[in-house]
Amino acid sequence: MDLSIVIPAYEESRKIAGDVKAAADFLVAHNLEGEIIVVDDGSRDNTTGTAENVKVPSDVKIEVIRYESHRGKGYAVRKGIEQTKGTYVMFADSGLCVPYDDILRGLELLKSDSCDIAHGSRKMQGCRIERPQSLYRRICSKLFHWFVIHDMKIPPELTDTQCGFKIYKGDVARHLYGQCITDGFMFDIEIIMRAQKEGYRIREFPISWTCDRDSRLSPTRSSRRVLSELKNIKRTIHSP
Repeated sequence: MDLSIVIPAYEESRKIAGDVKAAADFLVAHNLEGEIIVVDDGSRDNTTGTAENVKVPSDVKIEVIRYESHRGKGYAVRKGIEQTKGTYVMFADSGLCVPYDDILRGLELLKSDSCDIAHGSRKMQGCRIERPQSLYRRICSKLFHWFVIHDMKIPPELTDTQCGFKIYKGDVARHLYGQCITDGFMFDIEIIMRAQKEGYRIREFPISWTCDRDSRLSPTRSSRRVLSELKNIKRTIHSP
């Protein structure tokens, strides 16, 4: 199988059909043998039923995973990736903020062995921002980026650690996420730190991006949990 696409979703019944259809159309248009795995992170709406009822071409495999309790985005991505079979594996946030055709840029980096992990970035030269974040979120993002570089020792050349559009060599993804312990939004930081520790190469590629104002992460309400997760990641990764 060429590509596994994991879509974590929490109460996304209004968006998930469009996500699944766009992912399936991408696979068919580029003659890729692929699978789509939707992970419903304990939604109270009809995310699961909506995803299951999307009509996709018969040669595209689709699986919907659901569990009762809301665990967090990191847990959802982890549960999806452990079920993947693709030579390449990615996850994409619900809402189509990034067009699926942008996958091709990341796949080219992986196929040419330029890296083991390819991150979409909203903050590097060549990006096209259709609808930007609010000024408040942009300020919070800059502060967060400064913090993870200086306190978590994330390489400064990684401009956008939190972009929800990342592609991996399949075995690398399954290995790293098999070790991951972070259930919340900071799982990206843990995966980067584990990848660094094991010598995996990470490169970014520019994307087209449209801000989805219906974000599940609030810089104000989520700050305490974010700091707690980062502290736990740092302690875990740097322990003997």
